[in-house]
Amino acid sequence: MLEYITLPTLPPVAPYSHAVQAGDFLFVTGQLAEDPETGEVQRGTIEAQTKQVMENLKLVLTHAGTGFDRVVMARIFVTDFRDYAIVNEIYASYFDQTRLPSRTTVGVLALAGQGNVEIDLIVYCGTEQ
Repeated sequence: MLEYITLPTLPPVAPYSHAVQAGDFLFVTGQLAEDPETGEVQRGTIEAQTKQVMENLKLVLTHAGTGFDRVVMARIFVTDFRDYAIVNEIYASYFDQTRLPSRTTVGVLALAGQGNVEIDLIVYCGTEQ
């Protein structure tokens, strides 16, 4: 069974769902530093952008009835690897350090909305053994 999740408080900037629940897995669309109130992507510091990305992910996870403790895979896209340490520090602050998900980080030339960081997630919503 598939469930398509779109948050009215975080309007998508393109034709997509914020997440799709497929069985025991939740696939969360990559989030940019989009301000939920204005719909505009922040152009501020990498710290501010990364925090907004993580807060947007938190909104989607909460809406879907789950949290960062259930994330099994994260993909991070950055436009400048000089920002890697800052992004890492903020990203890590959202997770229990004994239960970190697997992860890929990719350097890209550009992101939609001219953001500098985007993160997507795969979440396991089944029963832990």
